[in-house]
Amino acid sequence: MILREEESDDGLDGNDEGVGVGGRHEEEEGLLIPPFNFSMVDKGVYRSGFPNAINFPFLETLHLRSIIYLCPESYPEANTEFIESHGIKLFHFGIEGNKEPFVNIPEDTIREALKVLLDIRNHPVLIHCKRGKHRTGCLVGCLRKVQSWCLSSIFDEYQRYAGLKARVLDQQFIELFDASGFKRSGSSLSHFPGPSVLRS
Repeated sequence: MILREEESDDGLDGNDEGVGVGGRHEEEEGLLIPPFNFSMVDKGVYRSGFPNAINFPFLETLHLRSIIYLCPESYPEANTEFIESHGIKLFHFGIEGNKEPFVNIPEDTIREALKVLLDIRNHPVLIHCKRGKHRTGCLVGCLRKVQSWCLSSIFDEYQRYAGLKARVLDQQFIELFDASGFKRSGSSLSHFPGPSVLRS
């Protein structure tokens, strides 16, 4: 299940307590509202856009151990207070995103984020950027290469979240990403599918 809301060009803000999905005011107490573009990637691995305070009750149900945050901006105070109060570890990888002509996602940063993602000691884990489309899509796409998905399936998943804003540079990055080092690493992720996910 992928949850959508209206597009917004607002900056990062973890304090929109009165705003629900689609920008509507939410007055019903006890209603669990996932972040924009939320979905399960795999067992214990989730993805989404930037969670606001109204999403915190939903995040509590995931019993997260960690969050992989892919934006360069500092984490908002409300979000920091939430993760600290719930013992959630924040892994911050500041990525600008693939934007022509001069800004490209750094492969070494994606590799470091992927190492965190592949470590089941960090699960359950939430991956998010601002809208859960491009940077998150690149990291998940690289994960799928580790899982030996075919490129057509990887791109289909990427486009499902990016929609009309899919970036060719993102898909080129995923296609050229060399996942062989992770397959030789000898790590173990038994709940990830595919016989050649991590072979020694």
